[in-house]
Amino acid sequence: MAEAALIVGAGSGLSAALARLFAKEGMRVALAARDVGKLNPLLKETGARGYACDATKRESVDRLFASFADEIGPPDIVVYNAGYRTRGAITELDPEEVLKTLMASAYGGFLVAQLAAKTMLAHGHGTILFTGASASVKGYARSSPFAMGKFALRGLAQSLARELHPQNIHVGHVVIDGGIGRANDPRATERGADGMLDPDAIARAYLDLHRQHRSAWAWEIELRPWRENF
Repeated sequence: MAEAALIVGAGSGLSAALARLFAKEGMRVALAARDVGKLNPLLKETGARGYACDATKRESVDRLFASFADEIGPPDIVVYNAGYRTRGAITELDPEEVLKTLMASAYGGFLVAQLAAKTMLAHGHGTILFTGASASVKGYARSSPFAMGKFALRGLAQSLARELHPQNIHVGHVVIDGGIGRANDPRATERGADGMLDPDAIARAYLDLHRQHRSAWAWEIELRPWRENF
């Protein structure tokens, strides 16, 4: 049977590129987002199923995995791509917005990973991938909430890799170190050829990570444009 893929935190950028590639590769794909209605064009294009899910709510994640199991089957790959970001000086940040950032960036990743792990351990295999950012390894000024959330998500991924790799569950964290190109983005022109990450190229890297032979698994990879300083 074809592999089953679940992408949590789906939208029009990287998640859409992942959905298109996974579908092209013959996978059965499901996309989860708070507002699943916005995904209708992508669902129609890829033949994927759509699920409404707030990844920061335990009961919502429980329903997502139950529906996925009933309608598609056990997931072979789960990608956590959800997030939220608030910026500002430490003296000006709204604590409620900071909490939303931490919940979406880190706690939601835990909830999704926990259920993915339970299902995959029962079936003896699987891949769990987390989308990181430059802020996963570098805390920028006026961006402390995002750094806190992404640092936490990276810590989760590293801990789970050490725990689950010996049980045949591949856990990977992908540091997206640079801007992701979008249609009509003026930054792409400013930065020149391949100055921003191509979402289709990122998606290919995720697929390659999923398909790595277990004798040489990577728990983390960093992706950046050739023009990006690091």
